[in-house]
Amino acid sequence: MNNRNILVTGGAGYIGSQICKSLKEEEFTPIVIDNLIYGHKWAVQWGDFINGDLLDRDLVFEVFAKYDFYAVVHLAAFAYVGESVENPSKYYRNNIVGSINLLDAMLKHNVRDIIFSSTCSTYGIPNVIPIQESHAQNPINPYGRSKLVVEEIIKDYHKSYNFNYSILRYFNAAGADLNCDIGESHSPETHLIPLVIKAALDSEYVLKVYGDNYKTKDGTAIRDYIHVVDLANAHVLSLRQIKSSGESFCINLGTGSGLSVMEIINHVGLITNSKVKYEIVPRREGDPPILIADSSYAKEKINWIPEHSTISLILDTSVKWYKKHSK
Repeated sequence: MNNRNILVTGGAGYIGSQICKSLKEEEFTPIVIDNLIYGHKWAVQWGDFINGDLLDRDLVFEVFAKYDFYAVVHLAAFAYVGESVENPSKYYRNNIVGSINLLDAMLKHNVRDIIFSSTCSTYGIPNVIPIQESHAQNPINPYGRSKLVVEEIIKDYHKSYNFNYSILRYFNAAGADLNCDIGESHSPETHLIPLVIKAALDSEYVLKVYGDNYKTKDGTAIRDYIHVVDLANAHVLSLRQIKSSGESFCINLGTGSGLSVMEIINHVGLITNSKVKYEIVPRREGDPPILIADSSYAKEKINWIPEHSTISLILDTSVKWYKKHSK
């Protein structure tokens, strides 16, 4: 195979940059397009970079005219749930229209394989835990709905234009690169683990814990945390599977077990030997008490095992990255 170019949209972000590293390790060449609204130029270390936006349809087509792509990994999207409720127009336009521009460029240039970054938010409030891929999708916010719409559009391109796809529904990405080359750097930061670490190591910061009256073992919400390296590796495995089999599929990416907010706080306190400063505040509307994936289909379909997703390794890499990045 001479063509090893993989277009990675949103490849300057937390997860996208880790995917680029995993692709490079497997001797692919990641080509990143990112508008750097949330991504970082320093995170693009393994291939060419195009500073651009998928809403710029002409630019997207120019990129496909310049490069011969083997496949596309599509992550570029706005992903703040609260903001999507306040400004749904921004989310529908960016996440859906940008995706259509990308798919149309793929169509014109005969690139028919796409790995799509979706989310467990498409399930909404789950009826059954752990969540299987067959669970009804009923998102409760515009972010989740925008992702579900793109899932459906990709399936329609599959039916009408012979696209192959792997739709990956992420649960809670966490941790940092094992060598600390890249890691989590959001502005604003909304992910629990870096905020808990900040509350442990920054004398001025107090963590907000949203609700302690859920029907869980300690009253705080439970989530399924997956190491970002395992998440990245699932994209490479998915790419190989759709290329070798011509199959298309949707899979959950989680560990099958969950940790509560208080458990994360306690673990971080132990690993940092620090007191995590926090205050209990009211629940956020629409936050499910428990989100845990049934990941058995991912193991069956792409032979994926989340081998780095122990809480000790997630937190160890997260703390090392926080200390390095906050200097």
